[in-house]
Amino acid sequence: MRRRRNRRRGRRGGSEELWMLGLVAAVAFALIAALLSWLAAHPWVLVLLSAAGAGVGWVWWVRRREAARWERVRAQGLRYAVEQFDGLHYNDFEFAVRDLMHRDGCSDAQKVGGRGDNGADVKATDPYGRRWVIQCKHRKAGWSGSAVGTPDLQVLNGTGRQVHGGDVLVMLTNGRFSGPARAFAESQRLHLVDRHLLAQWAGGSRPLWELLRAVPPPPRKPTSLS
Repeated sequence: MRRRRNRRRGRRGGSEELWMLGLVAAVAFALIAALLSWLAAHPWVLVLLSAAGAGVGWVWWVRRREAARWERVRAQGLRYAVEQFDGLHYNDFEFAVRDLMHRDGCSDAQKVGGRGDNGADVKATDPYGRRWVIQCKHRKAGWSGSAVGTPDLQVLNGTGRQVHGGDVLVMLTNGRFSGPARAFAESQRLHLVDRHLLAQWAGGSRPLWELLRAVPPPPRKPTSLS
């Protein structure tokens, strides 16, 4: 008897739920039909809604364009005092170098440093078509920190051209280089950016290729320097 009663209650409950769903659907359908009928009788409302939507879209587009323009202005005016680099995490130091390359017109500048980076932390193509491969060595103590030595340069020299296809290979630090490292770099056509040159680049407005000596000639004519 109890099972029969439970079954009856279950059936009643299911029927009530179906009835409620049907009622909700009917009411929703009636409201939608009434709305469509009202809009058909008042077409000017659709015109106003369309105009409002177009206006909102226009404002959004204008604001986005202005934000992009100001971002370009900000990037072009990016400056760093060399002391700012000392307090950065090495990862943020690499991002800062990427931003400076982007400031100088390398629109594809990207940070690639990390595990398995094969001797490259930042890669970029300058407006002249030269591929830059930059290895960054951060020193918390700046010039007083340990000098970047030949082994680091050997890694860059072994992968910069063969693996990354670089035209300009740069070892960059907020510190200094050892004497043997400078000699090795000169013999292998590697470019060194020490603390003094970094300060000149980051705090000024000239691109890095104007500050380095013996940079390879452009493989093609520049298309844009902005």
